[in-house]
Amino acid sequence: MSKRLSATADYEELLDKYDTWLFDCDGVLWRGDHLIDGVVEVLSLLRERKKKLFFVTNNATKSRKNYKKKFDQLGLKVDVDEVFGSAYASAVYISSVMKMPKTKKVYVIGMKGLEEELDEEGIAHLGGTDPADNTLADFSLKNFHPDPNVGAVVCGLDTSVNYTKLSKAFAYLHRDKDCAFLATNIDSTYPSAEGLLPGAGSISAPLAFALGRKPISIGKPAETMLDCVRAKYQYDPERTIMVGDRLNTDIEFGKRGGLATLLVLTGITHESEVVGPNASTTVPDFFTNSIGDVRAVLS
Repeated sequence: MSKRLSATADYEELLDKYDTWLFDCDGVLWRGDHLIDGVVEVLSLLRERKKKLFFVTNNATKSRKNYKKKFDQLGLKVDVDEVFGSAYASAVYISSVMKMPKTKKVYVIGMKGLEEELDEEGIAHLGGTDPADNTLADFSLKNFHPDPNVGAVVCGLDTSVNYTKLSKAFAYLHRDKDCAFLATNIDSTYPSAEGLLPGAGSISAPLAFALGRKPISIGKPAETMLDCVRAKYQYDPERTIMVGDRLNTDIEFGKRGGLATLLVLTGITHESEVVGPNASTTVPDFFTNSIGDVRAVLS
């Protein structure tokens, strides 16, 4: 059963019990370009208490370096090595898990951040932000000359997705059964400052439907993201907590990794999904209105 946190003693108990804190970003630290109230104070408090902090996001529109810039712009002091995004995890998966040969290429449905992480891993790619693929012109297979070296298709959130990109990705996957079908994540939605918008899962869904084949999802709740953290840093799962706003990604991710979980209600999930007759089967260990509530210990 999930415990609602409210008293100062509740938050002090969390601080005493957990040494490593993993945070989702959108809906937990900020909404769009607006910080959640109290985030600066809470992160400072955790650092003062010598906690290890990591920021684990499914957002694949930005590379880790650009995510660092966003943290900077919002006044949050974060090192680039503390950021683990699904774009980075996807690139690592292709290079280190798939061990895709350097002669092979990736067809991208996604944005600049995903391309930057592929570049960092030395992975050749096409599609993505290429102007030739960002067109609303009619697509015809007669004018399409597929690159025989494409060994994978990776889909992330793409606000310029179009029929040309979907058709090229489909062609690569349909013609070559060995071509890997990857999704940076399969989030159905993501929280903007103005409200919910379709997420990365909505981008890969048309391909999955057309192919009758689901992509391998790299981001939360898959453990690939946790493997990226584990590869760089040692931590004790029993003294680690995952903080998120989504039950089916953040909280499920924490549970699969054997971590404690804290849900905040500043993003996707409503309290009725945690307690009551319509509660989800996936529930956090703890929940609270906002990460800013942890400031209670300062008073």
